Amino acid sequence: MLSALQDVVQHQKAGEAVGITSVCSAHPLVLEAAMLQASDDGSHVLVEATSNQVDQTGGYTGMRPKDFRELVFGAAIRCGLPSARVLLGGDHLGPNRWRHLPPDEAMQHADVLVAAYVAAGFTKIHLDCSFPCAGDPTPLTDDLVAHRAARLMRVAEDTAAAQGVAGVLCYVIGTEVPVPGGARGVIGGLVPTSPEAARTTLKRHRKAFAEQGLDDVWPRVMALVVQPGVEFDHLRVIDYARAHTTDLQHVLDGEPDMVFEAHSTDYQTVENLTALVEDHWAVLKVGPGLTFALREALFALAAIEDELVEESGRSRLAEVVERRMLAEPGQWEKYYSGDAREQRLARRYSYSDRLRYYWPDPEVHEAQERLLDNLTRREIPLPMLSQHMPDQYARVRRGDLTVQPRALVVDHVRDVLRAYAHACAPHI
Repeated sequence: MLSALQDVVQHQKAGEAVGITSVCSAHPLVLEAAMLQASDDGSHVLVEATSNQVDQTGGYTGMRPKDFRELVFGAAIRCGLPSARVLLGGDHLGPNRWRHLPPDEAMQHADVLVAAYVAAGFTKIHLDCSFPCAGDPTPLTDDLVAHRAARLMRVAEDTAAAQGVAGVLCYVIGTEVPVPGGARGVIGGLVPTSPEAARTTLKRHRKAFAEQGLDDVWPRVMALVVQPGVEFDHLRVIDYARAHTTDLQHVLDGEPDMVFEAHSTDYQTVENLTALVEDHWAVLKVGPGLTFALREALFALAAIEDELVEESGRSRLAEVVERRMLAEPGQWEKYYSGDAREQRLARRYSYSDRLRYYWPDPEVHEAQERLLDNLTRREIPLPMLSQHMPDQYARVRRGDLTVQPRALVVDHVRDVLRAYAHACAPHI
């Protein structure tokens, strides 16, 4: 029986432009939006955690893999989406979090990481050992990267067997993308992966897997990560130009069970997303673009709150976020250069959306909930809604949406997901 991911691959191999959206976020409102979108579409929802976000000691979210699973499936239950339609993925699983350690120590931690993800029920596993550790040659050789990936695949397969679910895992290899967390600086020219480099990645990994006795797993390597030439920095989006990937698109023609996976597709137009799926990038990952939309919606509601709520009772959400980001600058100061004014604007409006790391902060969360509660207890005038959230206003007028603050936020996030849904399943 094919998994939902393998089914996407087979549709692609049959010449159908079908894909799947990979939702990379742990925010409850984003997850709610994803569940509702999948429910309306009749599709599966794929939610992924990264190795720096969720690990065996908590990651930057404080969640271990089993905690993330509970968060995601809890959202599905609340939204009425059957658990069978929820898929979990682990992104960039490898030694990234422990690069400061010697390779042997770093890989021991990576072994535990992968085992924790598989034991928690994650079935899409991106093996990424491209990060040099202390004392490693730089850059790493293709053979060394593949050898370490094979080691982690063996851990994953053994863990799945011990859990009684042998044969269910799907794998992703390759990593021609920025490290987890996004690019740090302003992006100049961006060149798609060369066909030769992609073929080398395939060849070296297949050889390394065979050496680990994992030949039979190769058909479950369902995607190769390559750079199609899409990215964003703080102020700029590099759009997909399919004319630059003409040769790359055919690299997987001889791989009957494999498609491409595209990272950093955030902020691409629906036309570009559609072109990516048509060109065999069947897995489209999006993260900051979703929390960027979340921030837009919450700050729009905060502007409405300023009009409707007495000053002493306001959430002051934007002020609270700014204060907490200044007090705890670790998640943005290495990324945002410029003078104080430029940094302030980047903290609030940057495409890279470093603000997303601060939503779990207790003060920020309290301000968010106060905002939603304040507006739940008041009637938002439709002309005011039109001013701040025109798309949601139109849906309210048509009777498709209620004037409830939480519903308005979730619907605005869904506007991003609607573009991905159209690209991945144009018939919807």
